[in-house]
Amino acid sequence: MGLDPGMDVLQESGWEEQRREARKIEGDLDVTLSSYAKLGARFSQGAGHVEGSSPTLGSSRSWKSMEIEIQSLLEKLLDINDSLSRCAASAAPTTSVTQKLARHRDILHEFTQEFKRIKGNINSMSEHAELLTSVRDDINEYKGSGTSSPRMQMLRERAAIHGSISHIDDVIGQAQATRAALGSQRAMFGDLQGKVKQLGDKFPVVRGLIGAIRRKKSTDTIILSAVIAACTLFLIIYWLSK
Repeated sequence: MGLDPGMDVLQESGWEEQRREARKIEGDLDVTLSSYAKLGARFSQGAGHVEGSSPTLGSSRSWKSMEIEIQSLLEKLLDINDSLSRCAASAAPTTSVTQKLARHRDILHEFTQEFKRIKGNINSMSEHAELLTSVRDDINEYKGSGTSSPRMQMLRERAAIHGSISHIDDVIGQAQATRAALGSQRAMFGDLQGKVKQLGDKFPVVRGLIGAIRRKKSTDTIILSAVIAACTLFLIIYWLSK
């Protein structure tokens, strides 16, 4: 029984050799990224330190050299994945070849994203450490000379600005809460007025009774006013006749 012609083409194009090289680089990347992740963990725990401009992992390799090595391995793995894609394209596509190629691409993507994440964390922690060192130097300089440096003045102004912004945010939040409460009360009164109107529409007898009470009150007011006017007029006439 002969071999699959498609597999023969893959063998001739170096498919297996390229896959072995890809697996080797993937293993190297796994080990190097693991060491790089330990460096990031030490920085996040405050165990990292700065020597000149680059922190170290307690060995002769700096974190910058590790970044360069990882970037180089990622580029090599990308080139090999491209070669594997060309090998697969030169033969009849099979499910096995497609799955293996997709797996290599997924591994490359995972390594790339992990490298970016760890690199971002280390850069952030390094900048934070440099800022703390700079502030500490400025404080020591201030204590020694009795005058604040321009950086210290800028930091104090920045803190004051942040405090003002925080206060403004609080005031705006209170105003928005008050506005929301007033809107809620307005809606409640509107609903109450609507319910009273609906009640009057549903019960004409109640509405008629309310109207009769209002008319009776108006009539009583008129009669009382007439009596008061008559009494006043009578008193005036009596006073004039004396």
